[in-house]
Amino acid sequence: MRLARCAPVVRWTLAAVLGYAVAASGGVARAGGRPMTIDDLLAVKGVSDPQISPDGESVVYLVSELDRATDKTNSSLWLVPAAGGEPRRLTTAPGTNNHPRWSPDGKTIAFVSTRGGSSQIWLLPMEGGEARPLTSLPIDVSGPIWSPKGDRIAFAAEVFPGTTPDQTAAKDKEKAAGKSKVRTFDHLMIRHWSAWDEGKKSHLFVADATTGAARDLTPRLEVNTPPAPFGGSSDYAWSPDGKELAFTAEPVKDTAWSTNTDIWTVPAEGGEPRNVTASNPGADAQPAYSPDGAWLSYVSQARAGFEADLWVLKASKRGGGETLDVSSYLDRPVMSYAWKGGDSIAAVIDSHGTEPIVVFRLREPTESRDRMTGRPVTGGASTSLSIGPGGRQMAFIHHAANVPGEVYLFEEGSPKARALTSHNEPLISQLDLPPAEAFTFEGADHDKVQGWLLRPPGFDPKKNYPVVFLIHGGPQGAWHDEWHGRWNYSMFASPGYVVVAINPRGSTGYGQKFTDQISQDWTGRVYEDLMKGLDHALEHYPFLDRAKLAAAGGSYGGFMVNWICGHTDRFKALISHAGVFDLVSMYGSTEELWFPEWEYGGYPWDRGEHYRERSPSTYARAFRTPTLVIHGALDFRVPDVQGIGMFTCLQRLGVPSRLVYFPDEGHWIAKPPNRIVWWREVQDWLARYLK
Repeated sequence: MRLARCAPVVRWTLAAVLGYAVAASGGVARAGGRPMTIDDLLAVKGVSDPQISPDGESVVYLVSELDRATDKTNSSLWLVPAAGGEPRRLTTAPGTNNHPRWSPDGKTIAFVSTRGGSSQIWLLPMEGGEARPLTSLPIDVSGPIWSPKGDRIAFAAEVFPGTTPDQTAAKDKEKAAGKSKVRTFDHLMIRHWSAWDEGKKSHLFVADATTGAARDLTPRLEVNTPPAPFGGSSDYAWSPDGKELAFTAEPVKDTAWSTNTDIWTVPAEGGEPRNVTASNPGADAQPAYSPDGAWLSYVSQARAGFEADLWVLKASKRGGGETLDVSSYLDRPVMSYAWKGGDSIAAVIDSHGTEPIVVFRLREPTESRDRMTGRPVTGGASTSLSIGPGGRQMAFIHHAANVPGEVYLFEEGSPKARALTSHNEPLISQLDLPPAEAFTFEGADHDKVQGWLLRPPGFDPKKNYPVVFLIHGGPQGAWHDEWHGRWNYSMFASPGYVVVAINPRGSTGYGQKFTDQISQDWTGRVYEDLMKGLDHALEHYPFLDRAKLAAAGGSYGGFMVNWICGHTDRFKALISHAGVFDLVSMYGSTEELWFPEWEYGGYPWDRGEHYRERSPSTYARAFRTPTLVIHGALDFRVPDVQGIGMFTCLQRLGVPSRLVYFPDEGHWIAKPPNRIVWWREVQDWLARYLK
């Protein structure tokens, strides 16, 4: 199933920042290093959220580290000069310290900290002194952003609609003290991803930047802003004059089967919100104002009910008038963006297994636009754009398959971006981490399809190596040249395996037609692409042992592993994580109903034959391959009965199988002790059948 709703600027040119690609991604293996272990993976520091200071001289960012003694993650604020130099740690309090944002005058950093016992906004003076709490609400807050004048701070917090924070806290306390824990519902959705609907919704607040006094700007809103569970501060923004805020909100009705999020505006002093994208039946997200306030930009999907439609950047003239389609001609989803100036926007797009930065310009001549679209876009993945004063600087996080994320800075006039941090270099320098190598082949319908290959540490071309074949989730997702904290390529390769990962039909970043071709065809061309990709790798890489193959996948990848189990005996072992087993029962137990209704073309009572023909459960009689089944009890996206059903059939048929069930995890395995168990089980299973 889709792992996250991708909420990700009018015409584009490729920025010179593409020059950073080779330098940032490493490009070669570190000879002589040792294979990576789970302890190494857990020891990697998470570097994220860079923010350039208003004067362009510094970048504040986050570093997250796991404390193995407590199995808790501590995050702290760091500061590095934009000119380069030694980074300096700004906060030392344990727990969460995140989301740093500069005040407009550059004298204060607002951030969220749990040091007082709950998540509240704290202010750190940059001229010296200790951080002080700004808010002291009885509920947690998140995502502070300063008003243009620096007199107010907007943030998000969960409340029961129509109640104050104090009333919400009192209601929470009353519910916790109640003897009965019964839940009652009158409408969908009753739970989402890994949480039950307890009645609270995320609302947009504004606090005085001196006193901390806060007011709810959306008190009667019955849905979440930002949308749950993955929305954040990129889903609300101040207008340059400070008079209003724009925000993204979930559908006001039919939330379980509608993808129609909208952009709203609300006066900063309070008042009636106004829906500015009501005419679009698809999703709209990530509002942002141009620096001069003339435009309101956002990303948009045209088709209702399809969460994997192309994310297109749009810009609407404020006060009415034209709306520019900025990026649809590019045929690549816009993942995130930031205004550089009055007529240009930097954006991260998904393209050919990479996530490069491009720059769109308003009203770029058509002939110039078309000439630029032929440029190759390669080199790792970029996230978290921050634009410096005058749009002359750009800070971002860059990472690749063999290099964890670090802060990079690009300056106009420079040939390429340069790294400002190297927090993980002491660890990474000890490891043998081969890069991901791209290859292409002819897939279904004679279409060109891309895949990745990663060699094992200590690679010897004279030897033969077992193959671990990875299948991504989504299904509208992609394997990127990126550092992955969970399904890490090098961890799969470390015992001495070659990793092959294909981006088949349905993958993003290869044009919307390619993405669309998996809908209502989960087992046709995509299966052909996967098998042809594996055959291509076996034919063109002589060091692959075609007699020792294993396949592993999560979410939709788990579904495909289950499908493979009933349709081919070519693999020695299979690993199915959070995989769909039976489409009919999946419809009745999942939460985002727009997903099966779009992907399977309707309801199971109307399209029962379609559901049954594409259910792995239908072909259980053919199950023969030893299969490891993994599932989390709190997975409401793909409920645990799917994994249990797969395991039950394997056991009843006498197929070697094992169920690894995490009672405290959802769709992803996130807790450090559980991640250790996950990798131990996965590697033991592979070793049993490939070694």
